[in-house]
Amino acid sequence: MSTHHVRSIPNLVRLSAFQVIAVAILTAFLLSFIYGFVHHYQQKRLHIQQLADVLSDIASTVDGANLAARNIGMILEEDSSIQSIVFYPSDHPAVALKQPEIEANKNDWYISLFINTISFNSAVTNSHINDINKRSIFNENEQQLSKVLSSNNRKVNTNTDNSLESNAVIGYINITLDLNKLRLEWVLKNIWLWLATVAFTVSCMIFIMRKLNWSTKDITELAKVCDIVVGSPELRELPSVQQNFDFQELSRIRLAIITLFNRLKITEKKLDAIAAFEVQLHNKDVSLSMQRANFQSMITHELKTSLNAISGGIQLLNPRTLNEEQKDILAIIRQGSEHLDNTLEQIIQLNKIEKGQVSISLSDFNPLQLLADLLSEFEPTAKQKGLELTSRVKHIDYMLQGDIDKIKQIISTLIENAIKFTLSGQVIVESQLNYFHQSIRWQIKVTDTGVGIDDKYIDDLFTAFFQVDSSHTREYSGLGVGLTVVNQIAQLIGASIEVSSKLDIGSEFTVTIPLRNAYQNQRHFSFTGLNFAYYYHEQTGFIVEELQRLGASVTCHQYGLSVIEQLTMTTVDMIMIAEEVSPEKAAQLARYIREQESTHRALLVYWYPEQNTPNLSSFEHGLKAVGVDFLHSTTRDSKEFYNLLKQWLAYA
Repeated sequence: MSTHHVRSIPNLVRLSAFQVIAVAILTAFLLSFIYGFVHHYQQKRLHIQQLADVLSDIASTVDGANLAARNIGMILEEDSSIQSIVFYPSDHPAVALKQPEIEANKNDWYISLFINTISFNSAVTNSHINDINKRSIFNENEQQLSKVLSSNNRKVNTNTDNSLESNAVIGYINITLDLNKLRLEWVLKNIWLWLATVAFTVSCMIFIMRKLNWSTKDITELAKVCDIVVGSPELRELPSVQQNFDFQELSRIRLAIITLFNRLKITEKKLDAIAAFEVQLHNKDVSLSMQRANFQSMITHELKTSLNAISGGIQLLNPRTLNEEQKDILAIIRQGSEHLDNTLEQIIQLNKIEKGQVSISLSDFNPLQLLADLLSEFEPTAKQKGLELTSRVKHIDYMLQGDIDKIKQIISTLIENAIKFTLSGQVIVESQLNYFHQSIRWQIKVTDTGVGIDDKYIDDLFTAFFQVDSSHTREYSGLGVGLTVVNQIAQLIGASIEVSSKLDIGSEFTVTIPLRNAYQNQRHFSFTGLNFAYYYHEQTGFIVEELQRLGASVTCHQYGLSVIEQLTMTTVDMIMIAEEVSPEKAAQLARYIREQESTHRALLVYWYPEQNTPNLSSFEHGLKAVGVDFLHSTTRDSKEFYNLLKQWLAYA
């Protein structure tokens, strides 16, 4: 997989500018060299051709050999690019050809760049043969020239019968040009011009780079400010952004950074205000909850006292001394007294649950026997209303372990409500066991053909004192705390309740309770007699289930004050704080607990969500500083949980 290197904008700008200028210089140099040298070669070629023509004309005159030889010596000394000048005699005279016409067809640029040497030929004719003695053209020295001329003259004189045709070619002058030396001379001649050009180009490049640095300096300053902001989470004031040049784009970026920083400050102030307000609301909520709990305790106590007096007075009445009308009145009073007594018991139980004063007690029971007892209890009431109460059991006889009293209260409340809100039809109770690796899920469905519930009210069914029909003339009596108590008890034992209902058709309540096989070989007896307190917000879940399975006594609390209240009343071996509680609230509770402890110190454990493991260092020190003994990510593994408990309790 390819990796991309992080580059800064200033370096990218400098590198790109340098590359562009370097390519431009190289291109200009190559083009100037090619064009300049080709042009120089063309001029040199014309010069050599003209020189060859002049020498051939001189050689064709009387006594031209000596003059031509002297000129050749001077030419070779002055022009080092000419490699040689040679005469080639011709035994068979031919008509002269014009050398420029022959050379015109050649490619100048190819010859000038890639050929080492090139020769130019010029014909020597006998145009002056009748006026002078026949002569020969030079080769490399004057003596050789004279010999060649004398030989040619003799040939001409002896050939009196055949006179030579005018302008007949008697030989050629060959001039060879050394192109390598020509190139070197041209480079040496123009090198100072090139150096001056390069120096001028470098100066221009430096000037251009300095102009480019103007913008890159401002970009670098913006980057430094961004680094300061990123590296300083507690930064309250934005550092000064220095801008040396007024570039519109950079000014807009600078303005955007300042605007975003100011908005962030405003947002932080609002968040601080919201956090403070949330703390106030939480404190008020705790205070109101305590006041409501105290009011409920007080009013239920007073009502219970008065009700006990009424019940005692009713029992003192002798039914034998009453007539039939008085007996009916007494029955109505007794029925109202019992209903009020049940309502007060529900309110008292709800208050205890909210305070965390309800514990869980495990025992073995037979689910078939439990359902049979409940159906026989509600059978008379169902028959009195003309309802059919039936059961559908989808499992064999089995022994389970759980809190039988709380399970019985949940099922009986659901059956009682089903009979209460069903005018005709039937009430069906279904029972099914689902087996898992380490536990059993007992599922109970209570289905009726009653009045049903509108969808908009289903979410509020488990709210305390909620009534679908809140009018004073409602048909069905009750304060609306029965389902609330059932829901709270279900959470305590780790159960769940689901509701589905259609108006005027009926309702179905499904309870799923986690239990365990009473005959399974378990290791929970080592934790028997230990008291645990569990602080949570919404639901208990796996932790409470495992503690109960291991035989420990668990008290669940939804309010921190109830935890502290339990510490003042009983000895608690370990306090666990659920993962749904924030580290800040966990630290606050731990501080209160450590302040209230005097003789006994309970172990304090905070479970944090597994996804917060990378951020453990941000809150671990603060929690341990206020007295939290152990922090661990939430586990769903029974073996790991058991080993952690053994390890932590070893420090007690």
